[in-house]
Amino acid sequence: MKLQQILMDNQNVEEVIFTSSNFYPIKANLVLAFGEREFLEFSPPYKRLKDLYPQAQIVICSTSGQISNNGIVENYSVSTAIEFEKSTIKITELDLSIDNDIQELGTLVKNELYNTDLKSILVISEGSFVNGTELVNELGKQTNHSIPIFGGLAGDNVKFEKTIVGLNEDAKEGKVVIIGFYGKHINLGYGCEGGWTDFGPEREVTYSEKNVLYKIGDRFALDIYKEYLGKYANDLPGSALYFPLSMKESKDSTSVVRTILSIDEKTKSMTFAGNIPQGSLVRLMKGNFDKLIDASFNAASNSFSNHSKQPELALIVSCVGRKVVLGNRVDEEFEAVKEVSGNTLLCGFYSYGEISPLTNKTSCELHNQTMAILTISED
Repeated sequence: MKLQQILMDNQNVEEVIFTSSNFYPIKANLVLAFGEREFLEFSPPYKRLKDLYPQAQIVICSTSGQISNNGIVENYSVSTAIEFEKSTIKITELDLSIDNDIQELGTLVKNELYNTDLKSILVISEGSFVNGTELVNELGKQTNHSIPIFGGLAGDNVKFEKTIVGLNEDAKEGKVVIIGFYGKHINLGYGCEGGWTDFGPEREVTYSEKNVLYKIGDRFALDIYKEYLGKYANDLPGSALYFPLSMKESKDSTSVVRTILSIDEKTKSMTFAGNIPQGSLVRLMKGNFDKLIDASFNAASNSFSNHSKQPELALIVSCVGRKVVLGNRVDEEFEAVKEVSGNTLLCGFYSYGEISPLTNKTSCELHNQTMAILTISED
């Protein structure tokens, strides 16, 4: 695998920050480009990237912050060009703004990408209105839950206005891009951890519809949430990033983190970035700086441990909620990953949702407020 990473400013002038020996731009077959939504709209990068890497499939995604090999980046786009020397890729896409049918995406993946040579799937999805739980469930169903799925939902800083994604064109609203990795020579590792701390009693969800939570026990969900938040309740929904929800579908299930996207004072309900099924068990969570940073280190360690040699590339997808909570200490999250990664090239973005296998399992989940890492090597 050969790699190149560049920064581009608002005039699409590039600065090369990493290039593998014997990398030739003409041989690159995949480019992952990340930038803030307003930046990508003001300075559309596709034409310049196509000039630089004419044979590559180019995927562009809006973010809540970019991750380069040198650290967290704002006001530049970060593009990583990849030449797979022994492996192949296939890509498909669906425009949910035209056909808002997740099952249609599943059918595309089944018909166009799924075969016995498929090793893993990478999802780059719009993050404004997609139901991430249904997206992951449909992809799992159509691949017989036998293929690891990784990826993230596009971001829009903390504006939550709109997100954009593009495949072989500049990014637009509504797009979901699915990349399949194939061949016996590609090796992939996965890691995903949150580091949030549970507090308060565990309670049963008694009334919900998909990702809208109405009642916990015999009380309205929003009333309970406000009671625990105290003074922070006045700053909802923004303060919700500091207090996500831990959810288990049953007592024996592994818990996942759910971020609150909005609240409805009239119905006293809360809308989450993923489904909250009736009968599931929930607890409030709060952040601790050191635990969040330790979780990033652990996620990286888990992902890198899946390789017998140093992987060439690590794709990081971390939640905008972690960035907000960590504030001035957000660079420490990157440094924790860098401590593990050594000479591996890092790239990635801050997202509205993370998709990753659970530790030591092929099955995948939509996560919120986690650090998720995909490591890639070829032998």
